[in-house]
Amino acid sequence: MANTQSPRAGTTPPDSQPVIELVGGRKTYRSGSIEFEAMRGVDVTVNRGDYVAITGPSGSGKSTLMNILGCLDVLTAGEYRLAGHVVADLDETDLALLRNEEIGFVFQQFHLLPSLSAQRNVELPLVYRGVPRAERHRRALRALERVGLGDKAANRPGEMSGGQQQRVAVARALVGEPALLLADEPTGNLDSTSTNDVLALFDDLHEQGRTIVLITHEVEVAERAERQIHMRDGLVEELSLSKAGAR
Repeated sequence: MANTQSPRAGTTPPDSQPVIELVGGRKTYRSGSIEFEAMRGVDVTVNRGDYVAITGPSGSGKSTLMNILGCLDVLTAGEYRLAGHVVADLDETDLALLRNEEIGFVFQQFHLLPSLSAQRNVELPLVYRGVPRAERHRRALRALERVGLGDKAANRPGEMSGGQQQRVAVARALVGEPALLLADEPTGNLDSTSTNDVLALFDDLHEQGRTIVLITHEVEVAERAERQIHMRDGLVEELSLSKAGAR
């Protein structure tokens, strides 16, 4: 592994250091003699406490960008720093550690284990870190209380609504105190009431200083963010204030 500090649990970047620094990001996919450039020199900076929505039509490159930002894929060219770590300098073990410690993921499909209670689902990132059981229980309960589900800790996913399941997923993303909350179409499977509940939760988290990057194709969801990054044909087409950010 190259000379870089290993990520450590609970570390957060100083206020002056961006959580995300992507410079000249390019991603090329190859299939035989065919090449497709999904990202063509993308620059993105997200500072601590920002609330950013990434939007764009199908095929624009926003999903590729999400995978790069989430350390689920690697750049073909350019540089990506997450919480001060040069991602390209990390081997697979430290990259997995970086994902677990610095990124809280929220997905459209919830990805909760149906046989486990809400509390045990929330504990899972801490299990992978080797956090002692009593501390895992305490932190999971606190995370559930933060999303308004302290009274649902013993419930299994099948006993909760879609909106409640997504809030459990948010609690799981928050339990490790990551530098970045990365949400991929988090309201895509929710009805309008549950969508409003989850977006209100993101608003509250943003007000508390959380760094949030949200990928969405829904205009009304993107407008809740502080900033919008619009992608088209593998490029950042515009960087604009949303209506929420303009308030």
